[in-house]
Amino acid sequence: MEYTYQYSWILPFIPLPVPILIGVGLLLFPTATKDLRRMWVFPSVLFLSIVMSFSTYLFIEQKNNPSVYLSIWSWTINNDFSLEFGFLVDPLTSIMLILITTVGIMVLIYSDNYMSHDQGYLRFFAYMSFFNTSMLGLVTSSNLIQIYFFWELVGMCSYLLIGFWFNRPTAANACQKAFVTNRVGDFGLLLGILGFYWITGSLEFWDLFEIFNNLVYNNEVNFLFATLCAFLLFAGAIAKSAQFPLHVWLPDAMEGPTPISALIHAATMVAAGIFLVARLLPLLIVLPYIMNLIALIGVITLLLGATLALAQKDIKRGLAYSTVSQLGYMILALGMGSYRAALFHLITHAYSKALLFLGSGSIIHSMETIVGYSPDKNQNLVLMGGLRKHVPITKTAFLVGTLSLCGIPPLGCFWSKDEILNDSWFYSPIFAIIAFSTAGLTAFYMFRIYLLTFEGHLNVYFQTYSGKKKSSVYSISLWGREGQGVIKKNFCLLPLLTRNNDERIPFFFKKKYGSNSNVRNMTVPFFTIPYFDTKNFFSYPHEPGNTMLLPMLILGLFTLFIGVIGIPFFNQEGLRVDILSKVLTLSINLLHQNKKKWMDMDWDWYEFLTNGTFSVSIASFGILKASFLYKPLYSSLQNFNFFNSFIKSIPNKLKFIRDKIISVIYAWSYNRGYIDFFYITFLTQGIRLFSEVINFFDRRIIDGITNGFGIASFFVGEGIKYVGGGRISSYLLVYVSYILIFLLIYFVQSGGDLFFL
Repeated sequence: MEYTYQYSWILPFIPLPVPILIGVGLLLFPTATKDLRRMWVFPSVLFLSIVMSFSTYLFIEQKNNPSVYLSIWSWTINNDFSLEFGFLVDPLTSIMLILITTVGIMVLIYSDNYMSHDQGYLRFFAYMSFFNTSMLGLVTSSNLIQIYFFWELVGMCSYLLIGFWFNRPTAANACQKAFVTNRVGDFGLLLGILGFYWITGSLEFWDLFEIFNNLVYNNEVNFLFATLCAFLLFAGAIAKSAQFPLHVWLPDAMEGPTPISALIHAATMVAAGIFLVARLLPLLIVLPYIMNLIALIGVITLLLGATLALAQKDIKRGLAYSTVSQLGYMILALGMGSYRAALFHLITHAYSKALLFLGSGSIIHSMETIVGYSPDKNQNLVLMGGLRKHVPITKTAFLVGTLSLCGIPPLGCFWSKDEILNDSWFYSPIFAIIAFSTAGLTAFYMFRIYLLTFEGHLNVYFQTYSGKKKSSVYSISLWGREGQGVIKKNFCLLPLLTRNNDERIPFFFKKKYGSNSNVRNMTVPFFTIPYFDTKNFFSYPHEPGNTMLLPMLILGLFTLFIGVIGIPFFNQEGLRVDILSKVLTLSINLLHQNKKKWMDMDWDWYEFLTNGTFSVSIASFGILKASFLYKPLYSSLQNFNFFNSFIKSIPNKLKFIRDKIISVIYAWSYNRGYIDFFYITFLTQGIRLFSEVINFFDRRIIDGITNGFGIASFFVGEGIKYVGGGRISSYLLVYVSYILIFLLIYFVQSGGDLFFL
């Protein structure tokens, strides 16, 4: 065991050869590297699988014997200052390693097919491997400076991946928005690190915790300054995990490829913020004001994310706001001190959300085969519908992820979310009411997404749920722009790329890719234009390739059974005996030495089932409400006369109030809670106005004074030039004139008494 720990520092660097080799290959052998580009998925998956194998072994060792292994090397030594580089393995590290590697492998396998037609295929896998390396380095860091180094690498990789399709203005703007927003939090994180080094004189986690707790116990620390530094540390997590008010970057991050969305939302970037707070919880838990602030930020975020997801049209953006809400649950749990519940929900949510995003990518990918369908349309929920007949495997996987996120037993998120809801009752009844209400909203908007996507009728060209006909659109491929201009015939759209109004050429590919042969599809002759030599085909949505379906099936199994690791079984002493608690024993003992009564683990199954029944009832109500509003249940009830009579008996005034409330909710969701509008109006435009004022002052006032002296000197010199003519009589005339002027001035001031002698 000691031998394994001794060499485990290599784990974060195992995926690193992939981006290095890709870069060297493109530099030295560009043609061969591009021709063999599909081979690079194999080393990417292989190296990450090696990391997963060793991580699994470390996890098993931690389960059997929870311990802390710390290996440190001196990096820089200067007098009393020593900057060290280390590798830390503890229960939290082992859990994060498993999470990152399992989700990462699934996303890499999925991406092979999803990105197969993209010209940036090699660049994508280079970014992905470096992203995994950065995240693995972050979770194994032993000190604050090292974690900040990998923290910035994770931010850099996310910037590159969100803006992967940089030729799209929306993607370029999204990666810049994510970069700038995270810089705000990262600056606070850096200040917090420096502040705690000032207080404790150490950057190593375990030394930092011990020194700071002793200082607090002996009342030898300035609580105001320590609280400020702790808040600055938490600011980094606020930005990275998209908490209010720095959550605005995450929905726009959906402009990147869908596998990146799955990785960011499940196991890497947003998980980094939760990991940081969990890692620093022994430091923060002795500062009650910070813990209360963390819980407050969490409860605001979970409610805000749920309300903003209620009426989103973009399927990925709806899932993004769902991530914001679920991250709020984790931050709330950490603020309450529920360390175990927060990490449990981080695990279950990661697999569920990865499944949902990969499912959405499967939907988007299949809709790309429909002629005339563009990326600004193929993610639009109201233009979908009826896909259950065409993508049954994707539909089943998406339904499993949806039910899990809704908190339906026995799926994973039920166990973790219910534990957070249970703890919230003891912490604050107000927070508990908000958390339970948000659970109902989660069930509503998630089933809304599911119903609009898979139920009803196929709405690609004909009738939408809103009852509106679609206008003509042009085709923009997921991998680049493929067509410009359309020919409309019988509600179908044929994309053409025109140049000089008569020449049709492909933009990227001359070959027309047909439907995959190993999937269920329906292909019928579309229509032929005499100008073309080949026929065009209309393809219905269909299942993707096997390399995209396999990760979804595996993640579906994880979603089904991952809750087993945290199901609350107890021994005769009333202590947990589940896998997660065994692994976290060391961390929980460290965190809760002085825990309150409500944090104890001696609650029984009766209490758990009571709260679970309540939360499932709320989630079921949300599901029924979504089913009623989005057709299936409503259509079924229309067959009963009493239902129609009941609907007709509702007064018009109540219908007006209902419609008004719905319009307000939808406006709130469509406008993102007006938070982006606030930032644009009061921050962006305010900063620009302030810059213009400063620019005006600099150019007109500062430069004006300087230029004014120069111009005045020029005119004075120009005037004096004509005075110096070289004639003594002229000089005497000027001299006498000045004397007479001065005498006249003196005469006026002296009241006429010019000669006093």
